[in-house]
Amino acid sequence: MIVKKPIRAWITLLLAPLAVLAQPQPSTLKGVPFNNITLEVSLKPFRKNDKAYIRETAREMFTQWHSMLRHADTVSVMLWTGDGSEILEYKGDPAQRLEWARYIGNPNTAHPVGSGPKELSIHERAYLYLENPPEFTYGDLQFIVSALKEEGRRVTGKPIRVGETFDPGPEFAKSDFKYKRHREILGGSAMGHNTMVSCYSVLKADSEPYAGFPNGIPEGTPFGTFLGRQVRRLTTDMGFDFIWLSNGFGFGVEGWSSTGAIFDGKGFDQEKLAATHSKIADFWKYFRAECPDIQVQTRGTNLSAGADLARDGVDLKSIYKDKNILPPPNSPWAALDGDFGLEMVGYMSRMAELPDERYLFRYYTHDPWWINSPWLDRYGREPHDIYLPLAVSRINAKGEVKLPSHLNFLSIDDSFGNMPTQVPDEVTPHILKARYDAPTAPGPLVWVYPFDEYYDWAFRYKDRLPEIYYGDWLIRQAVNNGLPINTVISTGSFQKVIGKNPARFKESVLLSVVPEAESPLEKALIAFVENGGRLMVYGPAGHAGKAFLDLLNLQNTAPLEGEFKITTVYAGDEMQRPYPGKIVHSALFSGGGVATRIQNPKDAFTKILSQMSQGSQKRDVAWVRERKEWNGGKVVYIRGTNSSKFTGGKLLTPDDPSKLFTGPLLLRYALQEFGLDLGIAKEDPGVKNPVLTVSRSNNAFIFSGYNPNTTIRNKFRFPQGAPLLNGLDTKLDKGRSVYSMPTSWNRESRVFVEQDEGIVSLRELHSGEMGITKRYRVSGLQNATVRIYPHEDISPEQFNAYLNANYPWREGRITFKPGDPKFGKHYVVEGVTGDLVVSW
Repeated sequence: MIVKKPIRAWITLLLAPLAVLAQPQPSTLKGVPFNNITLEVSLKPFRKNDKAYIRETAREMFTQWHSMLRHADTVSVMLWTGDGSEILEYKGDPAQRLEWARYIGNPNTAHPVGSGPKELSIHERAYLYLENPPEFTYGDLQFIVSALKEEGRRVTGKPIRVGETFDPGPEFAKSDFKYKRHREILGGSAMGHNTMVSCYSVLKADSEPYAGFPNGIPEGTPFGTFLGRQVRRLTTDMGFDFIWLSNGFGFGVEGWSSTGAIFDGKGFDQEKLAATHSKIADFWKYFRAECPDIQVQTRGTNLSAGADLARDGVDLKSIYKDKNILPPPNSPWAALDGDFGLEMVGYMSRMAELPDERYLFRYYTHDPWWINSPWLDRYGREPHDIYLPLAVSRINAKGEVKLPSHLNFLSIDDSFGNMPTQVPDEVTPHILKARYDAPTAPGPLVWVYPFDEYYDWAFRYKDRLPEIYYGDWLIRQAVNNGLPINTVISTGSFQKVIGKNPARFKESVLLSVVPEAESPLEKALIAFVENGGRLMVYGPAGHAGKAFLDLLNLQNTAPLEGEFKITTVYAGDEMQRPYPGKIVHSALFSGGGVATRIQNPKDAFTKILSQMSQGSQKRDVAWVRERKEWNGGKVVYIRGTNSSKFTGGKLLTPDDPSKLFTGPLLLRYALQEFGLDLGIAKEDPGVKNPVLTVSRSNNAFIFSGYNPNTTIRNKFRFPQGAPLLNGLDTKLDKGRSVYSMPTSWNRESRVFVEQDEGIVSLRELHSGEMGITKRYRVSGLQNATVRIYPHEDISPEQFNAYLNANYPWREGRITFKPGDPKFGKHYVVEGVTGDLVVSW
């Protein structure tokens, strides 16, 4: 007998599969999403001024990067339309011809485009990127902006924002405004004498009509006023959503050099500081008065917050009072010169304090102007400039770990307007892996950055600029010599965090300058040490108060500078020929002369680590102090010599390590006092040292490195033993794990072993068992103590340990115990010989 169903029931059955499909599916994406991902691009891919072609090209842009763009809430396109002169020249007429960046090289030289002797470089002349590049009007630009928004929305399903760019230099397009009609706005020397627009320049009268100035430019108009009004008109008319100020614009005159308006390489002109600071502040006031609402994004300089303040009067603290501004990202120059120390220090110093919680990471994939595609050639497809800066995080005033909220790609097209799919295909997995492994806790070394102090000292004292300048350069050189610093917190935030949560940094060593006498920071640092905290202090101590001097057992005496003999208790890096025993301490580049001595040489709790001597004169430059009543607290003091100087180039030049000892090495060496042994074995002092970061992610230790010379070997030992890097083998050397790494590397470590010798391996295994998500095998153990760091939420009931056992894991189960809390959450297995398998 057939039972007939009502029509409504049959319809319900037929539509049931569609109803399932209509349900929102759980996200398959991993990692913390970005608020925004920006694709930077020139107009070169639009090889034809044809609406269908423009739309097709726009679709391809978003399609190529779709796997990456899925991880963003919003997608942006930053258009490198020209050099910014398209803003300056805009008259408000959509039919006006657009001068755009259709060149390779510098089109603002004495040589016409495509001409000049063959031996001229592209920095001395320019070529058209195509034989017959298209002509565009401002109306065409408006269409391109709208096409990007429409096609991007279709491909990604996300809101699309489009931004315009302003560059102060001569690089991208011909500019009659900058280099013919208004040369009075030029300063700086980044690309030749007086080649960069000064943000605080003043315009001469001009009878030409402009969109914001239809009757011409009045004499004495501040450049900030003119630019701001032109930006407002252009962005409104074209549909732009934000403006990017490029190459240090708005941050002084000289964005690329270690010198500036205050520091000329020979001395600091304190008298110029207030006036220069006022000029920069006036630019922002004038600019914002004309366009108060548009979001401003900034490139910033190639240097750090402290160095910019001391050399060029850049008051980042005041600039950050603008709440609709994004702070400068990491500099792309590590791709050009391998100076990761400068990139990391600049990045961290500028994010220590922020206008809000937003900041961005920028990655250099292509260069649309200078015939290089860094991912393919400069980096050699090695992701060190991904893993190192993406291991960086900041701690805010609530004690929270904050990651970059924005991601930029400079750029998605090359100098010929090509967009090779190979680049997004290869870069995306590394960016995402770094994001998956992003820090969730402070790293082993946390930089307590004196953001407020530097701005206070610069304007309150007449002699502190050298110290402010020196501090960031010292850390730059320390990072370039293997100091693993990648977590930053401002001094102000540190005081708030430690007041509410004294144990927040119990697994970390803090790195700080000497605090001001009787300051709240001084009291907070003393309390931190006396309550069991571990602290490394660097820099001159002439301004220190009695309480801090007593903590360090330090006294100041007559300052010395020049050449010294240096001795240390450390064997140092392993080489056929050791580092020289000579060092040069320049007062100008090291915050004054060396004046530090141990106050009480008979103090049983003080141990000298390094001394410098000139004839019979000695200065103590590094020591450690630890008292029983500090409950495990310990403090290391390092006076710090910035072993570099100004020799006329863009950056300070490090001393030759084959002739002079590199002073910042002492910071890495002295980490041994806290149980962190980060040794290096190499041929001789001339071999460049590796750059290292060690971050904490979901209770794991994430090691990332850049080895400029792949013959070196890294040797690691932590207080809990030798870290084992997942997937690798190590031949232990006196309790240290030893690894020979490629140029770029990134590895997780969840296992530490206490064992002197032998070949030990760590491998991840498949689960093969319901309820198990992770399984690792440690091989080659000889009566070892093993410490394992599972994911943060794993309880003892969920943790398993097996000795010399295999699938199906019915035998070999052994006991374990919770580890010492001072080393963080982990489990310990003792006396292990053979293979240990752990799972959870």
